[in-house]
Amino acid sequence: MKNKIRVTIMDDHQGIVDGYLYRLGQVPEIEVLATLAYGEELEPALKKQPVDVLILDVHVPVSPNNPNPYPILHTIPRLLELYPELEILVISMFGDRSLIRAVVEAGASGYILKNDSQVIQELGKTILSVANGDVCFSEKAWKTYIGKKDEPFTSRQLEALSLSAAYPNSKTAELARKMNIANSTLRNLLSTVYLKLGVQTRAAAIAKAREMGVITPDSTVPQL
Repeated sequence: MKNKIRVTIMDDHQGIVDGYLYRLGQVPEIEVLATLAYGEELEPALKKQPVDVLILDVHVPVSPNNPNPYPILHTIPRLLELYPELEILVISMFGDRSLIRAVVEAGASGYILKNDSQVIQELGKTILSVANGDVCFSEKAWKTYIGKKDEPFTSRQLEALSLSAAYPNSKTAELARKMNIANSTLRNLLSTVYLKLGVQTRAAAIAKAREMGVITPDSTVPQL
């Protein structure tokens, strides 16, 4: 039997957590290992039990004695350095474009706004997708992120996309090793590419990039 996808949730609103638990509990491939209400609980929990997907809220207190929000932009890169295979999905009420961009650049695999009810209702499907290496955005977060016209692709972004096309079944860690970079760096490169292309999966990114002619065409397609 295939191992279940292990999930930990950090959100200090119990009603929100209960909703996540209800939805994820309906997906047999997913197992929720822990729910956390304070930022300082996070590293000890991950050290105790390995996790595949981590759900993070943005505005969670550091500790019972420190009501300030934990430093998410410091936490994400640190966790990805400690646990290179970890996927991080941020679910938040905060929809500022600068924050969404900063979270993605820090290495998160997606950003969902809590008031995007349809995506929240399909949270199990989203977790399965993230665990498979896809980037997941709710529609509102997506539109906010791509609100401005982005610059052309960098050579490093195209290199990452080209490698993904050459080795479509390779995991993030394998591709990162080929580029001699950290998993989080590759995840950031690909996330940016997906967003520029207006897609959310590796397969869709490869197909669209080939259609645009920015990477080598599929050799199985006859060339005129």
